[in-house]
Amino acid sequence: MHLGNVVKKKIQLVLIMVPTLILNGCGAYNFSGADVGTAESFQVNFFQNYADQTPGSTIVPGLDRDFTLALQDLINNLTSLALTGSNGDLLYEGEIVEYRVVPMTATSDQLTAQNRLTMSVNVRFYNKTKEEADFERRFSFFFDFDAAASLTAIQAQAHEEIFDRITQDIFNASLGNW
Repeated sequence: MHLGNVVKKKIQLVLIMVPTLILNGCGAYNFSGADVGTAESFQVNFFQNYADQTPGSTIVPGLDRDFTLALQDLINNLTSLALTGSNGDLLYEGEIVEYRVVPMTATSDQLTAQNRLTMSVNVRFYNKTKEEADFERRFSFFFDFDAAASLTAIQAQAHEEIFDRITQDIFNASLGNW
């Protein structure tokens, strides 16, 4: 009887120790692959919409706010960093520089069959804890849609896909440990 209790206690100890050792062994790594180093906070400045300065681009009200929030949300959800309004260890800033719709394919009647919405963002990333990681880059993605559909009809879905891709690309460029 006494031997059974000893075995039970050893099994319980192993069941407690193994997960603890595994979690401690992961250190600064996480499931997103983010390498935040010693940074504790991040800041995302408002991304102004300067798309109207690029020929063929248009201004969409609220696009700047929605994109800024999408980037904040992604970093917040994939890291343990605290979002701050100033003096963040990591700083993201930039501007929306392109937002345009262009025809992509035509029908036999010389009519547009498919359009492409393209959005481009210029990003400056500063890492106070690891300055060699700083960069300035342009990120871009597109959404193809039927020419019979209006931009307003597809805009919510298009923004979701474009924002998902661009923010993930920004995240990977700044914190990706691949």
